[in-house]
Amino acid sequence: MSLSFRLAAMAAAGLAIPFASSALSPDSPEWQAPLVAAAARQGAGTDRALFAAGCFWSLQSAFDGAYGVISTESGYAAGMGKSPNYRNYAEMGYVESVFVTFDPSRVSYAELLDLWFHHSDPTDSGGAFVDRGPQYRPILFWYDAAQKSAIDEALARYAKAKTFGAPLAVAVMKAPDFWPAENYHQHFASKNPESYADYRSHSGRDEFFARIWGKESAADPGLPPSAKGGNWIRPTDAQLRKSLTREQYLVTRGDGTEPAFDNAYWDNHAAGIYVDIVSGEPLFSSKDKFDSGTGWPSFTRALVPANIELQTDSSLGTTRTEVRSRFADSHLGHLFDDGPLPTGLRYCMDSAALRFVPKDRMAAEGYGAFLRYLD
Repeated sequence: MSLSFRLAAMAAAGLAIPFASSALSPDSPEWQAPLVAAAARQGAGTDRALFAAGCFWSLQSAFDGAYGVISTESGYAAGMGKSPNYRNYAEMGYVESVFVTFDPSRVSYAELLDLWFHHSDPTDSGGAFVDRGPQYRPILFWYDAAQKSAIDEALARYAKAKTFGAPLAVAVMKAPDFWPAENYHQHFASKNPESYADYRSHSGRDEFFARIWGKESAADPGLPPSAKGGNWIRPTDAQLRKSLTREQYLVTRGDGTEPAFDNAYWDNHAAGIYVDIVSGEPLFSSKDKFDSGTGWPSFTRALVPANIELQTDSSLGTTRTEVRSRFADSHLGHLFDDGPLPTGLRYCMDSAALRFVPKDRMAAEGYGAFLRYLD
């Protein structure tokens, strides 16, 4: 996209654009503090990946929604010189790219590659959709021989299948130094949803993806197949007062907290997933549950990151990060940065806000798409 188009989107988001500044660390607003603190402790048990496929707003948003991805950064790679910024990165030969830290025990590099193919046009060497210029060209970077082998296999597979109806034009290269982009670019899509939606609707992405992958490819990543009709809704308050117990209502609608060690799931070790008691939207997996010693069910990550909303909570005279569900807007609990590696996170949840779906009931209740995450 032209610089003026991108500036228009940022202006619509009310952002001041400090062009004189060089690349900085990722954005860290108050509500994101536990994520930032936990990221500093990541290392053991993680792997890294680097991708380029046009606008880093879109690519980062795609990887942010993937189970097993721990963190992402938008930035610049494969150029000449040091400290590129948004004003000069293109003339320095850099491409917009996204650095991904992931847990290989939850998502493989091959799966991340497939995600990249589903969110790029690998046939266009001159840019990506409405964004034109070499700074938007598709590149797959590799950090080791295993990643290089996975890239070669994926390219051969997609070329043989003629998935995109045209020859692939993907550059493959050893991962160079990565320079994080300015704060205002980090997680732009989630922080500025209206401005990003306006950009995306004019970018040509969704039309291309619908043609290649089918119309369902544009479905909200927070919606499994069973919910495409809009199943994840919050009933009326009158209905909730009838369907929920007093404690469930006070927790989900009144932001309450249940007693520690005296709740349904703090000591539950069965295989399955945890969904919102109000809407049914999937939230956490038993595979990511651990004994935090707090007396509340605790998880190291979300099963569907798109279904989690974080807000600043100052209700007790101290700043905490509240966790709410996306569709029902239920109060679920709080997020802390003292969890086990590799995420370093502890989602401390209230059992009263959750419903447990056993593994052997998941398919029957419409959650079959998540069974692979329990194997």
